[in-house]
Amino acid sequence: MPVLALGVSHRRASVELLERLTLNDDDLPKAYGRLADLPGVRESVVLSTCNRVEVYAEVTGYHAGFQDLRTFLAESGGLDADEFAEPLYAHYEDEAAEHLFGVAAGIDSMVIGEPQILSQVRHALRRADAEGGGGPVLADLFRRSVRFGRRARAETEIGKSPAAFVDAGLRLAEAAIGSLRGKHAVVVGAGQMGGLALEALRAFGVAEAHVLNRTPERAERLAARHGARVRALRDLADAIAGADVVVSSTGAPELVLEAADVRAAMAGRDDRPMFLLDLAVPRDVAPAAGNVPGVSVADIDALRARVVNDDELREIAKVRALIQDEVRRLAERRRVARLAPLLEALQARGERVRAGELARAAAKLSSLDAVERETVEALTRSIVAKLLHDPMVRVKDLSAGGDSHARLLAELFGIDQSPPAD
Repeated sequence: MPVLALGVSHRRASVELLERLTLNDDDLPKAYGRLADLPGVRESVVLSTCNRVEVYAEVTGYHAGFQDLRTFLAESGGLDADEFAEPLYAHYEDEAAEHLFGVAAGIDSMVIGEPQILSQVRHALRRADAEGGGGPVLADLFRRSVRFGRRARAETEIGKSPAAFVDAGLRLAEAAIGSLRGKHAVVVGAGQMGGLALEALRAFGVAEAHVLNRTPERAERLAARHGARVRALRDLADAIAGADVVVSSTGAPELVLEAADVRAAMAGRDDRPMFLLDLAVPRDVAPAAGNVPGVSVADIDALRARVVNDDELREIAKVRALIQDEVRRLAERRRVARLAPLLEALQARGERVRAGELARAAAKLSSLDAVERETVEALTRSIVAKLLHDPMVRVKDLSAGGDSHARLLAELFGIDQSPPAD
């Protein structure tokens, strides 16, 4: 059955919409239960990251699958379907594979080529299997996408400079509060973005940086690599009181910095401004923090048009060429798999005809010795194979444009292609 991918991503959806649609680990058991009840869906995998919320499904058909998955997303986010009609995208069959390969390669991420997406794709498939949503069709597609993600990184320079995204945010900071040289910074979160932020802050000349994270051990390891200091997450309010720039990327399901925290931090600072760079989805920083006098806030919506440079565009083009090659090979494999039952049935029919004719001629051939009889057997098998060879090759070629030629061949040879009854 065909595969349909439906979802929204950072490319067209606002941070607020992504927040409402995001499905965290605690949401997934119920989500897969709802997907299992949808009549148009046979298999499903949910891919929910800070950049996107997508559902991949093996469906009975495009229209039924589209309606079912759109309803699922709307109900998951407590939305009316019309509220996300504009950023919603759908990819069907080869286009679904093409999209997933691009996601796994990192060319559809905010940080081009970011490596975390590969583990997120792997985890999405494992979780789908654990919740009973996965199956052979999507398992094959997702495993191929992970292999392709590795291939893209091995054969191109994609992802070699992922700090461009953070750099864009810090340039906004300099535009708002002046040069960062000699300034003090706080980084909240010790994941990939936290590491990139510390690297970029050092390059911008920040004098001192503190790292805060829910898991202190991770904060200590990250700080040690980048010459930063560690503070406990419970001390966040005090930490930001002495900061000029704060970069937050925790992935927490709730706000990390409320407007009241920021207002308290600004008390007694005179005219010293603060810049808050929120790289998280869901957001870490309350949007109302930007209303506090002297405070500027930027989130991923402010960075969309600033993160891709010419070098990355060239590498993206190379990855897209590799994707086309991968999709062609996958389409050929699927085409052969769809045709296999027909071709096997055609060969079986030819063998039945051959065996039947030899049986009718058995009396006339009774005087043949074993060698002569095997010669006749080999001759008849060769005749049948050569007669069927051209139609079989031709239908493989023509099936790239659809299944009509396969159906015609089945009708011409009287082969029933209806699926077996359950």
